[in-house]
Amino acid sequence: MQRKDFLKLLGLTAITAQTMKLQALSNITSSFASSDKMPVLFTSHGNPMDIPLGLHANPFLTSLALVGEKVRKEHEIKAILVVSAHWCTKGTLVNVSTAPETIYDYYGFPPEYYTQKYPAPGSPETAKEVTKLIPKVQQTKEWGLDHGAWPMLKHMFPKADVPVFEMSIDYYKPAQYHFDLAKQLRPLREKGILIIGSGAVVHNLQEAGKRFFNGNMNPYGWDIEFDQWIKQQLDKRDIQSIVHYEKQKLGMMAAPTPDHYVPLIYSLAMMDENENIEHSFEEVLPAFSNRSFRIG
Repeated sequence: MQRKDFLKLLGLTAITAQTMKLQALSNITSSFASSDKMPVLFTSHGNPMDIPLGLHANPFLTSLALVGEKVRKEHEIKAILVVSAHWCTKGTLVNVSTAPETIYDYYGFPPEYYTQKYPAPGSPETAKEVTKLIPKVQQTKEWGLDHGAWPMLKHMFPKADVPVFEMSIDYYKPAQYHFDLAKQLRPLREKGILIIGSGAVVHNLQEAGKRFFNGNMNPYGWDIEFDQWIKQQLDKRDIQSIVHYEKQKLGMMAAPTPDHYVPLIYSLAMMDENENIEHSFEEVLPAFSNRSFRIG
């Protein structure tokens, strides 16, 4: 074989391999019916003391209801994927249960905190498609809807008639890892899947407790500053600064552990360039932010 024929064969092989990769991606997502692009949400799941409250009981809960109503009016939601601050694992898991249980992952609260149910069905087929998009994600039925998910969803979608599943956060991976992993989920937006990151841009449990349990709901000041910094970066579309929040002077004070911050990164990884960001709610409590927004 002459050298020029060999180089031509190499080129054809590379093109064929690339075509096969694109065809594989098409096969992965073709089981979904196409739809218009879904928005992506990031939301706080609120003050845990508010869990028993009913619809529209305070401004934050009203904001959740309004966001849910608007999304449902504009789009046909086939399933909801929640990345919750309250499911942290080693490795990344996705829940493939047909009927995810309501999980009460908190302790020492009055009895009424443990009697509520959010009986939304699961979406095992959709959840399994996540593992095709990202093969390193593992399937499990050993989870349900934790208090990063159902207390928020019961206000957004109170009829519990939209299928829901969760994907866990690998607690041991850095922020950039989560951003890069989450970008691989973007095709789900075209398939009727509403993706919600549920956490808090400011969540310092130790500092919050010093005031919450004394009835002092006045922010410290540094919490407001960091929350506003997040808003400024969102408005500038400086996503990488948000991903590498630990370099900001208040970053480790606002998020001393990654669990509540990482869902923000998942939501932002879904955003296309120049896509609209709508700030749906802004509130800062002591060492805790209820900031929420919609992409798209």
